[in-house]
Amino acid sequence: MTHLAEILRAADPAAHGFEQIVVWGGAATLERVEPRPWLMKCHQPALDAGPGRRIWWQRFELAALARYAGCDALLAPGGANSGGFQPVVAMSRNMLPFEWRELLRYRWTLTGLRLLLLRVTQTQTFRRSEGLIFLTRYARDTVMGVIKSVGGLTAIIPHGVDSRFFHSPRAQLPIDRYTVERPFRVLYVSGIDLYKHQWHVAAAIARLRESGLPIALDLIGQAYPPALARLREALQELDPHGEFVCYAGPVPNGQLHARYLEADLCVFASSCENMPNILLEGMASGLPISCSNRGPMFEVLGDAGVYFDPERPEDIARALCELIGSPQQRSRLAQAAYQRAQGYSWQRCACETLDFLADVVRAHSARRALSERC
Repeated sequence: MTHLAEILRAADPAAHGFEQIVVWGGAATLERVEPRPWLMKCHQPALDAGPGRRIWWQRFELAALARYAGCDALLAPGGANSGGFQPVVAMSRNMLPFEWRELLRYRWTLTGLRLLLLRVTQTQTFRRSEGLIFLTRYARDTVMGVIKSVGGLTAIIPHGVDSRFFHSPRAQLPIDRYTVERPFRVLYVSGIDLYKHQWHVAAAIARLRESGLPIALDLIGQAYPPALARLREALQELDPHGEFVCYAGPVPNGQLHARYLEADLCVFASSCENMPNILLEGMASGLPISCSNRGPMFEVLGDAGVYFDPERPEDIARALCELIGSPQQRSRLAQAAYQRAQGYSWQRCACETLDFLADVVRAHSARRALSERC
C-alpha cells in the first residue's frame, strides 16, 4: 500500500500518455491514496472481505470493470491475477514463494501452504503477463530461474524512500562515551518472522554485553506468532529482566523516522528479501549499518556496510563489534550509505513505472494489429 500511495503521489500520467488512472481497492487502501484530478478511486466492498471473496472478485469481476472503464493496461501490484483482461503488468514483490530454503521454514503450516499456493498462482500470472516488474536484479534472476520464461516485457524498478527518513549522518562517538545507563543503541526494524532472525541478533548483543560493551537492542515490528514465541523463549534465556533488549511491537509507519533518529546503528538480519525497504530507510537515516549477506542486500547497500551471516550469532557479533569499535568506520560507512540512498526516490519509481506501462501498451497494440492483419 505504501508503494501504491507513493507512486500515485509522485506520478504525472499525462507525461507518459495516460489520461486517467483508476484504482480499485478496499476502504483502507483508498484512504491512503491522495486525491488527484486524473485519479478515480473506486471502492470495492469485496476487497474489504475475506480472501475467498477477494479471489472471486479478481477472477470474475475485475476484468469487466477494467474493460468498462476503458483501461489500456491493468497493473496487478500484488503479483497475482486470474482474470481475462490484457495487457496485465504484474509485480514480483515476495521472494518467500520462490526460495525453497526460506519457504520450508514454515513447513506444513497454513502460512507454508499459502506460500506454496502463491508460488503456483504467481508463476502462472508472471508467465502470461505482458509486462513483469522486478524490484532488484537478484529478484529477477531468482524468480526467472523458477518460472523460466515470460511472454512479455520485463523491467527492474526499485522502490523509493520517503523524504521524511532522510537525515544527514551524525557525528560518531567512541564507545567509551556510552554507559550502561546510556548504552549504544542498535535498532532492528522488521516484522518478527522466521527469516528475520531477531533471536540470533539478540544472542549477538548478549555476547557483546558479556564482553563489557554498553550496548542495547531495540526491536520494532509486527509479529508472526510462532516467530514471536521463539524470540520470547530466547529473551527469557538471554535477557530475562529486559535489561538490554526491548521489543516495542509495531510502530505506525508515520512515526518510524523518529525511531531511526534515536538509534546509533541499524542492523538488518533478514535472509530473504525482494526489495529491503527497511534497509533503505536505515541508509537514508544516516546510520551506520550492519547487514545480512543474503539476497539482494549487497545490490542495495554495496560497500556501505559491514555484512554477516544472519544465522550465526557469533558472526553478527563480529560485524557489530567491528563497527562499534571504530567511530571512523561508522562515520565513513554511514555517509556512503546515505549517499546511496539518494538514488532511491519515489519520483524515479513513478516515472519508470509509467514509462514501462506505456511500453507494454504499445507492444500489446502492435501485437494485436499484426494479429488482425494476419
